[in-house]
Amino acid sequence: MSEQSGEKSFAPSEKKLRDAAKEGDVIRSRELATAVVVLAGVAWLWFADDWMMNSFGEIFHIGLRWDRAALDNFEPGAIMLAMLSAALPMVLTLGVVTIIVSLASQLAFGRGKFNAGNMAPKFSRINPLSGLKRMFGPNGWIELGKALVKVALLGSIAWWFAKDVTGEILGLGRGNLMGQLGYAWDLIIRLMLALSGGLIVIAMFDVPVQIIRQLGRLKMTHQEMRDEHKESEGSPEKKGAIRQRQREIAKGGVHRAMREAQFVITNPTHFSVALTYDPSRASAPIVLAKGRGEKALAMRELAKELNVPVLEYPMLARSVYFTTRENMVIREELFIAVASVLAFVMSLKRGERPARPVIDVPTALRFDEFGRASA
Repeated sequence: MSEQSGEKSFAPSEKKLRDAAKEGDVIRSRELATAVVVLAGVAWLWFADDWMMNSFGEIFHIGLRWDRAALDNFEPGAIMLAMLSAALPMVLTLGVVTIIVSLASQLAFGRGKFNAGNMAPKFSRINPLSGLKRMFGPNGWIELGKALVKVALLGSIAWWFAKDVTGEILGLGRGNLMGQLGYAWDLIIRLMLALSGGLIVIAMFDVPVQIIRQLGRLKMTHQEMRDEHKESEGSPEKKGAIRQRQREIAKGGVHRAMREAQFVITNPTHFSVALTYDPSRASAPIVLAKGRGEKALAMRELAKELNVPVLEYPMLARSVYFTTRENMVIREELFIAVASVLAFVMSLKRGERPARPVIDVPTALRFDEFGRASA
């Protein structure tokens, strides 16, 4: 029933997930991205504490210095430029850190794929109807619920933090400036850490939700599963064409040898050995060509085209294949077996109808298809 209706009831395959990542359809958790960026920013602020304090001190010194020279040559533009020059290095460094961390977190969920197409303008984002659909659709209500939970949780953390340090905050200003700035900076770092913890808690709930939503979005029908399997394994027509091409290549390499062959012994399709006997060349039969797999099939096809007899003697074919190289005479222990086959072939060529010979291969020269000794 599901196959007929095209119901998407199968979990997405690994290939489907990879293809989705290439197209930019990956898990996106804004809550996790925010938590990671804020946490990285807080960590950087904590490590750069001394640098930040020195920079703030320099900014205040530039902005609040009113000596006689400053009054006589008052240049607000120069003062603002000097303050900006003092603040810019730390701001840029913080920006670079947050950008790198943000990209790394998203690439981790995107399987390391960066899709430049996501940066292209999408007019659907400014379409009022699309916007209303996002706002009042199921996703809109989910995002509203997440936003309310986020506000409630972070507001509670901020209220709890402020309640404990309210007295200390009210006491600021009674000490020296740098001491109070350092204390205020410490309070900011602690507050940001507490808020980061709240964001991480929210992300721990949001990430599974995003995973479930993506898996639901990428579910596959039975037909899609079959098509993908066919594509990955290759259609029968494609595999047949590949095999045919392999045979053609194999034929090109053994064609000359097959024209000289007097007969071919096989096992019956896995191994093929082409032999000939020419007393002027050697005193025993010679292996002109041998092959297994596609080459063996190619040799059988060539033998058929050239009217070369093909005889199925599995044990003898494997024995010759594993004991004799091409253009070499066969082993002495196989003379009788091969001579029997040769005599049978010569009788057939004379138009006789002899009985098919029974071949006995010595035990020491019996092999299985992997070349292992076989009793």
